[in-house]
Amino acid sequence: MATSLSLRNNSSAGFLLVFAFVFVAFLSFVLAVFVGVADIPPSDVVAVLTGHGSRQAQSVVIDIRLPRIVTGILAGIHLAVAGLILQSVTRNPLADPSIMGVSQGATLAVTIFLLFTVYIHYSGSTTVAELPLEWLPAVGTVGGLLAGGIIYMLAFRLDLGPLRITLCGIAVGAVLQALAIGLIAGWGSARIEVLLEWLSGSLYARSWEHAAFLLPYTIAGLAALPLIRRPLELLRFEPSMARSFGLSYRRQFSLALLLSCGLAASAVGTVGPIVFIGLIVPHLARFLAGRRTTLLLPLTIVLGAVTVTLGDLVGRLIGQADEIPIGIVTAICGVPVLIALLRKTP
Repeated sequence: MATSLSLRNNSSAGFLLVFAFVFVAFLSFVLAVFVGVADIPPSDVVAVLTGHGSRQAQSVVIDIRLPRIVTGILAGIHLAVAGLILQSVTRNPLADPSIMGVSQGATLAVTIFLLFTVYIHYSGSTTVAELPLEWLPAVGTVGGLLAGGIIYMLAFRLDLGPLRITLCGIAVGAVLQALAIGLIAGWGSARIEVLLEWLSGSLYARSWEHAAFLLPYTIAGLAALPLIRRPLELLRFEPSMARSFGLSYRRQFSLALLLSCGLAASAVGTVGPIVFIGLIVPHLARFLAGRRTTLLLPLTIVLGAVTVTLGDLVGRLIGQADEIPIGIVTAICGVPVLIALLRKTP
């Protein structure tokens, strides 16, 4: 009887904790919609959201703020969940999307795309057409997935363990990053400003098209999470122990790795390599969840959305017209948060 009551209390406390952070996420969303560089009265924002308001207010709220916020929320969820999965399957508390070379692969792909402008020659005409920047998220996603695929093939061809996979990912990522930096240093381009902005991790000028690009990955990723929740817990053990619980280790490891790479690559391709989200958010979720492992995934999802939303808002408000990219905000704020979490972790 006492055990049943204790479990019920823990379940209620867990539900309240998740609900509290969902409410915080909602408040951060509302705050980001109402506050920005453009000085729009709250009454005008409300009017826009109810289908009225001036054309200028509609342009700012509907065409600029909302798509930027939604894109940031989706990217934050992707990076946080990808970090949680990678930390579990590699049994490395410092793992994040860069550990599998995903961020570096996306960086190299975007660098090549932007620095070496490709032209399509129309037959019978001297007119040329430059490939549009709207292709950038897809290019970054493909680059990130290819890098993750390289690590995956090396891991299973060489029968590497989690530690060696981590080291292999770091080595391949370093090579890809060095190639990208070499290209940037060796060639100039009219698009160098776009590249530097992307490399810093930014939500500037993100539109509904960017949110629509991320949404299918988000839906597929969140739909797959309940299917891998138990395998993810078992993948934290040694392969022999995981198999003793009936886990098909290689198949589940491959599915988890594919899911994390897909989420991370799509996010990095769309908003750039926002640092520390995939590293810190899972640790913060673990700290809040404690021994209630069932809360880990929902807290990671909510905290990923909150962190990116508030980080972008801080960058907008501090920088005003010359906004500070969210990647810089998360880098500055992430270090003390990580140190504080490490001090409280036994």
